[in-house]
Amino acid sequence: MNRPDVTTGGAMPLAECSYTIEGQTCLFETQEMSEYQIIAVIAAFVFLYCLIASRLESTRFSGALVYVACGLALGPFGLQLVDLDVDGKEIKRIAEITLAVVLFIDSAGAKLPVLIHVKRLPGRLLLVGLPLTILLGYIFGLLVYSDLPWVSLALLATMLAPTDAALGTAVVSNEAVPSSVRQGLNAESGFNDGICVPVLLLFLSLAGGAVEGSVTEQMVHLLLEEVGIGALVGIPFAVIGSSTVKLSIRNGWISGSWIHIPMVALALLCFATAQRLGGSGFIAAFVGGMTFGALIKEEEKESLLEGAESASDVLSMITWFVFGAVFIGDSLRNPDWQAVTYAVLSLTVIRMAPVFLCVSGLGMQWDTKLFVGWFGPRGLASIVFIVMVKEANVAGADILLEAVTWTILLSVIAHGITANPLAKIYASRVASRDGAI
Repeated sequence: MNRPDVTTGGAMPLAECSYTIEGQTCLFETQEMSEYQIIAVIAAFVFLYCLIASRLESTRFSGALVYVACGLALGPFGLQLVDLDVDGKEIKRIAEITLAVVLFIDSAGAKLPVLIHVKRLPGRLLLVGLPLTILLGYIFGLLVYSDLPWVSLALLATMLAPTDAALGTAVVSNEAVPSSVRQGLNAESGFNDGICVPVLLLFLSLAGGAVEGSVTEQMVHLLLEEVGIGALVGIPFAVIGSSTVKLSIRNGWISGSWIHIPMVALALLCFATAQRLGGSGFIAAFVGGMTFGALIKEEEKESLLEGAESASDVLSMITWFVFGAVFIGDSLRNPDWQAVTYAVLSLTVIRMAPVFLCVSGLGMQWDTKLFVGWFGPRGLASIVFIVMVKEANVAGADILLEAVTWTILLSVIAHGITANPLAKIYASRVASRDGAI
């Protein structure tokens, strides 16, 4: 008896197994087994890393550096245990969900008064330094990639403007570093990715020609649709969510491990609803998080954030692992020196010059300016942004992917290795001058 060939209109077969019928061996390839293998490999990685995470945190080799390295080792350019398509929906969904949760939790946990106090450092980094970074990134893009359209260069500059709090954990959690510097960097990384989202959406709209008319008309359309719907979803959801959570806490209806779940669920609710209505889920998550954080008392917020941040860490870990498995193999095998050049510029001049300019007049020492300027790591938001740009089929998307990949990769290595030692050196210098920054 012969087993008939099972296919579905030329699609990938559904199962992969081998068996023997009447002496004949039949093979069926299957997509599901491959997917389960990927899930198993990622789950095993997360489990094993958690077992030694605390030990690794005290070394130079922890966090994103390990996630990316393991992803590379287990991906198509290593042991080939994880095989994902850079244009696949799986990567897009993982990246979107991760950024939505991170945006909500970071903005909810950020302390808004810090933007005004702390020598006005975070406010200047966000309101002056961030626009200058995008502008300088665009100018250097013109020099390195003279053949790309202006809107593609604007997208590149915007994708690499936000910093990543996770890569700077060793700095912002080191109590030897002055509180004002730690809080400034933490507030900057908590807000700048959310601020960059509408800017990125505008340039994507211009690049794709999704809305006819002038730039002004497209900006109005963006504000009314993407930003407007996002805000109209995020704010009421956060108001209702915070009110019901407070009521539940005060009446003792929620406690223990359950208290760690609502923020993650609310982040996903804001994101998915806004996306379904045609707005920006990222704006909804960001605005919703800020609103939620402003309406919850600090003592209540602390317990809510504890478990939510754990979920955020796991999602970030998976995203970094996928980045290592999918994105960097080709870049390492066939390096594009234009991309490497732009990456180095992005991590140095493009980041540091705006920092020096925006903090002028605050009376900071040169080493504080240098320290703040150096610790502008690129990471999760940039990964999600490049996935969005790839999906939109922007002109030169592959070139942009290469530049963003190299910038993130060099940032993971450079900032991961230097965070602990430079924090100690800087803290020692500040202590030697009686705490003056």
